[in-house]
Amino acid sequence: MTLEVSDLHTAYGLSQILFGVSLTVETGECVALLGRNGVGKTTTLRSIMGLTAPHRGTVRYNGVDITGRPAYQVAKMGLGFVPEERRIFPDLTVRQNLEVARKAAASPHGKAWTVEAVFETFPALAALTGRKGGFLSGGEQQMLTIGRTLMGNPDLLLLDEPSEGLAPLIVRDLGRQIGRLREQGLTILLCEQNAKFATKLSDRAYILEKGHVRFSGSIDALHQNEDVRRQYLGV
Repeated sequence: MTLEVSDLHTAYGLSQILFGVSLTVETGECVALLGRNGVGKTTTLRSIMGLTAPHRGTVRYNGVDITGRPAYQVAKMGLGFVPEERRIFPDLTVRQNLEVARKAAASPHGKAWTVEAVFETFPALAALTGRKGGFLSGGEQQMLTIGRTLMGNPDLLLLDEPSEGLAPLIVRDLGRQIGRLREQGLTILLCEQNAKFATKLSDRAYILEKGHVRFSGSIDALHQNEDVRRQYLGV
């Protein structure tokens, strides 16, 4: 098992966001974390990554308890986080944005990502290698953000709302690129409001509502459960 989250409770000050969230992600899977805006999806990823410490519960990665560890330590163990805000360096070129994130693989068997490998996965970036990040479109910035995270050679990729704010055509292309990462063996936890986008890529899904897990199961089981989709996803 790659990732095991058990009974996670997380709050910001006096405002509690997560109430006993539990989930697992097996090696090689893509697991979708679904739900409307504000239900706790991003907080779950931040709690896993060590950006927001939970006050109860455990996070285990490859059998090691990483609960509450600083984010830089979690990243060194092989987790990569792609934030919704993207946070590229606007004054650096595409190539420079990628180069500053380069590091050795967390495990001896992990793939060593290079700038050229990122360009192969995201061909649109190759033509923009000298362009500064601040002059990229939203879709180009999203590709760059994912590529920059890949340069850290993660074994598990945490994707926070990658389709947010992107045009349908760009979302479709992004889906193909994430699918290519899956084919290369990368394990993915995909946080999304766009259930149609996420379920096409995923093996299993969890649905959050008000900080609680309301559904967990296969994508087929989710497609067959109209009540759950209508109540918690609005589809």
